[in-house]
Parts: sequence; C-alpha cells; structure tokens
Amino acid sequence: MATISSNEEPGMQQIDLMKLNLQQLTQLKNQLDQELGVFQESLQTLKMAKTKFIGSRESLEQLKPDWQQQFVFVPLTGSMYVPGYIKNVDNVLIDVGTGYYAEKDLDTAKDYFKRKMDFVQEQMEKIELLGIEKSKIRDAIIDVMEIKLAALQKPSS
Repeated sequence: MATISSNEEPGMQQIDLMKLNLQQLTQLKNQLDQELGVFQESLQTLKMAKTKFIGSRESLEQLKPDWQQQFVFVPLTGSMYVPGYIKNVDNVLIDVGTGYYAEKDLDTAKDYFKRKMDFVQEQMEKIELLGIEKSKIRDAIIDVMEIKLAALQKPSS
C-alpha cells in the first residue's frame, strides 16, 4: 500500500511503511525532519553566496573608464574601509575564496561571477528537488502513522 522509494537508484531500497511499527516510523520521520532542516540551512547559505556574487558583479558593472585615479573607500571587512585610488579600471582583484585573490580583466571578472551565480543557482535547484522528494516521503510517513494510530484507537472505542 504505502512504500517509500525515491526513484529506483543503485544502493536504494523500497520500504513498505505498513510493515514498520510506530516507533520506527517516528524515527524515520525525525530523520527526515533533520535532513529537511539541513537542506533549509544549505539553501540559506547558498542564497547568501548568490547575493554576494550578484553584488560583486553589479559593482563591476558600475566601473567607468574615466574613473582612473578616482578616490574610493576600499572595504577591508563588512564594516571597515580604507581610502584608496583606482589605479586601473581595466583590471580588478577578485576574491576567489579561502583568502585567495586573482587579478582579472573586467570582462573575465564579470564572467567569473556570472559562472559562480549560475553554479550556485544550479545547486539550489538540486537541493530544492531533494527537499520536495523528502517532504513527500515525510508526508507519506505521517499518513501511515495516522492510519496506525487510528487502528490502535479503534478496538478501545
């Protein structure tokens, strides 16, 4: 009647939910709740990363050729800035992660951030699909738990 099966994949097995007792169903539901929480946290982290990549790309779009020797405040942290001058608007220094920076020409830097945004979006979509699948499984478990609880209460009524 009620079986759990993500699409048949290697290493995956079907589970007939009606053969599990309430304690096993509860454990399975709790495990899925935890996994869904991890997915939500991952999505939030990826959304923040995507926002940063979008902001970086938009900043590059704002650079104008006549800004050579333009005075700017350079962010060192989220709340600390130092004065500086734009030396060359055709080349920029970008943060490529884990404390590493790379000098790129403007078009290559824009392309880098576009590729990063696309990659993050792709990962978000994969996680969302997994979350939907896990939610369906969780809903099926809850339905079976309700059936089993109703069956337990029936004889005593």
